[in-house]
Amino acid sequence: MTRDIELVLFDIGGVLGSNGWDREQRAAAIARFGIDAEDFQYRHEETVGALEAGQISLDEYLDVTVFCTPQTFSRDEFKQFMFAQSVPWPDSIAVARDISASGVRMATLNNESEALNCYRIQHFGLGPIFPTFFSSCWLGVRKPTRKIYERVFGMTQAKAERTVFVDDRAQNLAPAAELGVKTILFDNADGLRRTFRSLGLVG
Repeated sequence: MTRDIELVLFDIGGVLGSNGWDREQRAAAIARFGIDAEDFQYRHEETVGALEAGQISLDEYLDVTVFCTPQTFSRDEFKQFMFAQSVPWPDSIAVARDISASGVRMATLNNESEALNCYRIQHFGLGPIFPTFFSSCWLGVRKPTRKIYERVFGMTQAKAERTVFVDDRAQNLAPAAELGVKTILFDNADGLRRTFRSLGLVG
Protein backbone atom coordinates (compact mmCIF):
# COMPACT_ATOMS: atom_id res chain seq x y z
CA MET A 1 0.00 0.00 0.00
CA THR A 2 3.04 2.29 0.24
CA ARG A 3 2.57 3.57 -3.30
CA ASP A 4 -0.97 4.68 -2.40
CA ILE A 5 0.32 7.15 0.21
CA GLU A 6 2.25 10.24 -0.82
CA LEU A 7 2.23 12.35 2.36
CA VAL A 8 2.30 11.54 6.08
CA LEU A 9 1.52 14.31 8.57
CA PHE A 10 2.34 14.12 12.28
CA ASP A 11 1.15 16.30 15.10
CA ILE A 12 3.96 17.00 17.57
CA GLY A 13 2.47 17.65 21.03
CA GLY A 14 0.69 14.57 22.32
CA VAL A 15 2.15 12.34 19.58
CA LEU A 16 5.92 12.84 19.32
CA GLY A 17 6.30 14.29 22.80
CA SER A 18 4.55 16.14 25.56
CA ASN A 19 2.43 19.16 24.79
CA GLY A 20 4.26 22.45 24.63
CA TRP A 21 2.08 24.92 26.53
CA ASP A 22 -1.19 23.16 27.21
CA ARG A 23 -3.30 22.99 30.36
CA GLU A 24 -0.92 20.73 32.30
CA GLN A 25 2.17 22.80 31.47
CA ARG A 26 0.41 26.03 32.42
CA ALA A 27 -0.78 24.47 35.68
CA ALA A 28 2.80 23.52 36.51
CA ALA A 29 3.93 27.10 35.85
CA ILE A 30 1.13 28.51 38.00
CA ALA A 31 2.22 26.27 40.88
CA ARG A 32 5.94 26.91 40.42
CA PHE A 33 5.73 30.69 40.20
CA GLY A 34 2.67 31.39 42.34
CA ILE A 35 0.71 33.07 39.58
CA ASP A 36 -2.96 33.97 40.03
CA ALA A 37 -4.56 31.08 38.15
CA GLU A 38 -7.85 32.75 37.24
CA ASP A 39 -6.26 35.97 36.00
CA PHE A 40 -3.59 34.09 34.07
CA GLN A 41 -6.14 31.81 32.38
CA TYR A 42 -8.23 34.78 31.30
CA ARG A 43 -5.22 36.56 29.86
CA HIS A 44 -4.01 33.35 28.19
CA GLU A 45 -7.34 32.79 26.46
CA GLU A 46 -7.25 36.36 25.18
CA THR A 47 -3.83 35.96 23.56
CA VAL A 48 -3.11 32.29 22.78
CA GLY A 49 -4.81 32.43 19.38
CA ALA A 50 -2.60 35.31 18.26
CA LEU A 51 0.47 33.62 19.75
CA GLU A 52 -0.04 30.33 17.93
CA ALA A 53 -1.01 32.05 14.69
CA GLY A 54 2.29 33.94 14.69
CA GLN A 55 0.65 37.34 15.19
CA ILE A 56 2.49 38.10 18.44
CA SER A 57 5.81 36.92 19.84
CA LEU A 58 6.32 34.89 22.99
CA ASP A 59 7.59 38.01 24.75
CA GLU A 60 4.44 39.91 23.78
CA TYR A 61 2.34 37.03 25.11
CA LEU A 62 4.25 37.08 28.40
CA ASP A 63 3.88 40.85 28.63
CA VAL A 64 0.11 40.37 28.73
CA THR A 65 -0.22 37.11 30.69
CA VAL A 66 2.60 37.10 33.26
CA PHE A 67 4.62 40.31 33.35
CA CYS A 68 1.64 42.64 33.32
CA THR A 69 2.47 43.13 37.02
CA PRO A 70 5.85 43.09 38.85
CA GLN A 71 7.10 39.57 39.52
CA THR A 72 9.71 38.09 41.85
CA PHE A 73 11.14 35.98 39.00
CA SER A 74 12.73 36.98 35.73
CA ARG A 75 11.41 36.57 32.21
CA ASP A 76 14.30 34.23 31.40
CA GLU A 77 13.47 32.02 34.40
CA PHE A 78 9.89 31.71 33.25
CA LYS A 79 10.79 31.00 29.63
CA GLN A 80 13.33 28.36 30.65
CA PHE A 81 10.63 26.68 32.72
CA MET A 82 8.26 26.77 29.74
CA PHE A 83 10.80 25.13 27.47
CA ALA A 84 11.70 22.53 30.11
CA GLN A 85 8.14 21.17 30.04
CA SER A 86 8.76 19.79 26.54
CA VAL A 87 9.70 16.11 26.77
CA PRO A 88 10.31 13.99 23.64
CA TRP A 89 8.77 10.52 23.37
CA PRO A 90 11.50 8.32 21.83
CA ASP A 91 9.20 5.41 20.90
CA SER A 92 6.88 7.63 18.86
CA ILE A 93 9.78 9.46 17.26
CA ALA A 94 11.27 6.07 16.29
CA VAL A 95 8.06 5.22 14.41
CA ALA A 96 8.24 8.51 12.52
CA ARG A 97 11.92 7.90 11.75
CA ASP A 98 11.16 4.46 10.32
CA ILE A 99 8.34 5.84 8.17
CA SER A 100 10.69 8.51 6.85
CA ALA A 101 13.14 5.77 5.84
CA SER A 102 10.46 4.33 3.53
CA GLY A 103 10.86 7.38 1.28
CA VAL A 104 7.33 8.76 1.68
CA ARG A 105 7.01 12.53 2.11
CA MET A 106 6.84 13.56 5.76
CA ALA A 107 5.78 16.76 7.51
CA THR A 108 4.50 17.90 10.87
CA LEU A 109 1.21 19.74 11.30
CA ASN A 110 0.82 21.40 14.67
CA ASN A 111 -0.43 24.39 16.62
CA GLU A 112 2.49 26.10 18.31
CA SER A 113 4.09 29.45 19.00
CA GLU A 114 7.26 30.08 17.02
CA ALA A 115 9.69 30.13 19.95
CA LEU A 116 8.42 26.88 21.42
CA ASN A 117 8.09 25.28 18.01
CA CYS A 118 11.71 25.95 17.08
CA TYR A 119 12.91 24.73 20.48
CA ARG A 120 10.89 21.53 20.25
CA ILE A 121 11.98 20.72 16.70
CA GLN A 122 15.60 20.91 17.83
CA HIS A 123 15.13 19.32 21.27
CA PHE A 124 13.13 16.39 19.88
CA GLY A 125 15.61 15.88 17.02
CA LEU A 126 12.93 16.19 14.36
CA GLY A 127 14.98 17.94 11.68
CA PRO A 128 16.48 14.75 10.16
CA ILE A 129 13.04 13.09 10.06
CA PHE A 130 10.76 15.82 8.76
CA PRO A 131 11.89 18.06 5.89
CA THR A 132 8.84 20.29 6.33
CA PHE A 133 7.08 21.77 9.37
CA PHE A 134 3.56 23.05 8.81
CA SER A 135 3.08 24.99 12.02
CA SER A 136 0.28 27.39 12.86
CA CYS A 137 2.80 30.11 13.72
CA TRP A 138 4.04 30.07 10.11
CA LEU A 139 0.77 29.28 8.33
CA GLY A 140 -1.24 31.91 10.20
CA VAL A 141 -4.12 29.51 10.91
CA ARG A 142 -4.67 26.81 13.51
CA LYS A 143 -6.16 23.36 13.74
CA PRO A 144 -8.99 22.43 13.63
CA THR A 145 -9.94 25.09 11.07
CA ARG A 146 -10.39 23.61 7.60
CA LYS A 147 -8.13 26.31 6.13
CA ILE A 148 -4.94 24.90 7.67
CA TYR A 149 -5.44 21.56 5.89
CA GLU A 150 -6.28 23.28 2.63
CA ARG A 151 -3.06 25.30 2.87
CA VAL A 152 -1.02 22.15 3.43
CA PHE A 153 -2.49 20.55 0.31
CA GLY A 154 -2.00 23.73 -1.66
CA MET A 155 1.65 23.95 -0.67
CA THR A 156 2.43 20.26 -1.16
CA GLN A 157 0.06 19.56 -4.05
CA ALA A 158 -0.55 16.21 -2.35
CA LYS A 159 -3.95 14.59 -2.70
CA ALA A 160 -5.99 14.40 0.49
CA GLU A 161 -7.02 10.81 -0.22
CA ARG A 162 -3.35 9.82 -0.44
CA THR A 163 -2.44 11.50 2.84
CA VAL A 164 -2.24 10.09 6.37
CA PHE A 165 -2.55 12.39 9.39
CA VAL A 166 -1.73 11.42 12.99
CA ASP A 167 -3.08 13.51 15.87
CA ASP A 168 -4.06 12.85 19.48
CA ARG A 169 -7.24 14.94 19.32
CA ALA A 170 -10.35 13.83 17.49
CA GLN A 171 -11.46 17.41 16.82
CA ASN A 172 -8.28 17.99 14.80
CA LEU A 173 -8.77 14.84 12.76
CA ALA A 174 -12.40 15.46 11.83
CA PRO A 175 -11.85 18.28 9.28
CA ALA A 176 -9.03 16.33 7.64
CA ALA A 177 -11.22 13.24 7.37
CA GLU A 178 -13.94 15.32 5.71
CA LEU A 179 -11.39 16.25 3.04
CA GLY A 180 -10.65 12.56 2.43
CA VAL A 181 -7.52 12.17 4.55
CA LYS A 182 -6.85 8.84 6.28
CA THR A 183 -6.70 9.83 9.94
CA ILE A 184 -5.10 8.06 12.91
CA LEU A 185 -6.06 8.95 16.47
CA PHE A 186 -2.86 8.47 18.45
CA ASP A 187 -2.98 6.39 21.62
CA ASN A 188 0.47 4.87 21.98
CA ALA A 189 3.60 4.20 19.94
CA ASP A 190 3.05 0.43 19.64
CA GLY A 191 -0.43 0.90 18.22
CA LEU A 192 0.87 3.56 15.85
CA ARG A 193 3.56 1.23 14.57
CA ARG A 194 1.00 -1.53 13.97
CA THR A 195 -1.20 0.86 12.00
CA PHE A 196 1.65 2.01 9.79
CA ARG A 197 2.79 -1.55 9.33
CA SER A 198 -0.64 -2.36 7.94
CA LEU A 199 -0.15 0.51 5.49
CA GLY A 200 3.19 -0.93 4.37
CA LEU A 201 5.24 2.02 5.63
CA VAL A 202 7.20 0.27 8.40
CA GLY A 203 8.46 -3.24 8.85
